[in-house]
Amino acid sequence: MSIHISEILSENVFDENNTIWYYSIWEVSATKTQGGFLISQIRHLSGRIWEKLLKDSGVDEFNGAQGRILYVLWEHGQITISEIGRLTSLAKTTLTSMLDRMEAGGLIERIPDTKNRRQIFVSVAQKALEYREKYDQISDQMNAIFYKGFTEAEIAGFEKQLKRILKNFEDEGV
Repeated sequence: MSIHISEILSENVFDENNTIWYYSIWEVSATKTQGGFLISQIRHLSGRIWEKLLKDSGVDEFNGAQGRILYVLWEHGQITISEIGRLTSLAKTTLTSMLDRMEAGGLIERIPDTKNRRQIFVSVAQKALEYREKYDQISDQMNAIFYKGFTEAEIAGFEKQLKRILKNFEDEGV
């Protein structure tokens, strides 16, 4: 297999069998990938760090997963449960039980749609609005940890690749 430098620069790293190839100036060889495993490790470690940052900041009214829901509501306002699921990638069954606990804790409100009785909107309750500033500060701390040692260009490139991976999974229709 011969390779031209333009193929390397264009990020053309998959062959027709979707095998990832590692290109060096001196050789071309198949490489076992660990992306999924690494993403899983990052998810678990970052979740534990996030929970610690929440606790250290005195935010004990919600956990990290509930914080994702609140963040989506803070950013988008009143939206449907389906939309929350799409924006957080949480399964509807998981989401329903989390919303039940959040409503019982006074963090969210469910509002029936006056035009469609089967439709329910969710919005942030006043109690949760009081946590927004702390949440944003914790998020900034988490980003500092996450991107420590990265240049702006590396961050942009990394996030571009993550969006491609996310789209690949979304295209699977699950």
